[in-house]
Amino acid sequence: MSSTNSGFSSPAVIDAESWTSLPPAFRCPGLSEHSLNQKRGKELDSFLEGPIWVSELNCLFVTDIPYGRIFKIDSSAQWSLVIQYDGEPNGLAWNPITKKILIADFKEGILELDPATNDLKILASRYHGERLKGPNDLVVRSDGAIFFTDQGMTGLHDPTGRVFLLHPSGKLDLVLSNGPSPNGLVLSLDESSLFVAMTRDNSVWLMPFMPDGSVQRVGRFSSYYGTGGPDGMAQDTEGNVLVAHSSLGKVFVHKSNGELIAILKSTKGASTTNLTWGGSDLKTLYIVESATGSILKLDWHCDGCMIKKKD
Repeated sequence: MSSTNSGFSSPAVIDAESWTSLPPAFRCPGLSEHSLNQKRGKELDSFLEGPIWVSELNCLFVTDIPYGRIFKIDSSAQWSLVIQYDGEPNGLAWNPITKKILIADFKEGILELDPATNDLKILASRYHGERLKGPNDLVVRSDGAIFFTDQGMTGLHDPTGRVFLLHPSGKLDLVLSNGPSPNGLVLSLDESSLFVAMTRDNSVWLMPFMPDGSVQRVGRFSSYYGTGGPDGMAQDTEGNVLVAHSSLGKVFVHKSNGELIAILKSTKGASTTNLTWGGSDLKTLYIVESATGSILKLDWHCDGCMIKKKD
């Protein structure tokens, strides 16, 4: 693959190959609150989400929403259960400042997990005294502040999903309040704007920040189709934005101006919900295929962008 954007065809189509799947011993066929409320009663043995690579530990972490589990997968594809609790963990993020794993949990709010002790702590569960609707995903800014989506059960019928900013001090700011199912997040390379996957709008919104941190002139960065919508996102060091689509089995790759330059196709199933960079050089893309409990793998042509703390 070319090392520059101009080297792509329009658009390139690339297969992502299967790497590993949730072992049978960890599969739990049946019903859960998640499957009853969000999957219309469909039985699930798992629903993987929220992959993050922690370089310090040389391993991948993923969540299992319906059974409140977080798994660790080492570089040789060996699975182990890190923690199981009464929650619905979705998105994960690594905080390079605190060295903790952040969890967007639909039931419990924004949590912090210490990977050394497995201690779990609630960072935010209410806004102005009211419970959050149901957090979905999150991203860490270089100063340690956390943007997270509060999706709940919102959609085009009820466009009241929210995006919050949680400061290291614990102060919680409402950034956006009219989202039809806000989901995955990625910051632009200079952190001057935020990309937000709006699943039920089948689009990604672009939120530019003013110098005082306020948001103005939010617009659609990209639009899609299908019964699901865009879910998790990632970005590489060239500024390309990668968008996992939850019902098409594809990851759409856009230049920073929105131009579609590549499509990554799942060879396992259609439920490509999230993705992250990993490996020793951060040039490996890991993609979660939730319905089959699988992880796909793809070598990328440049480094993935990972948030680093400010000097």
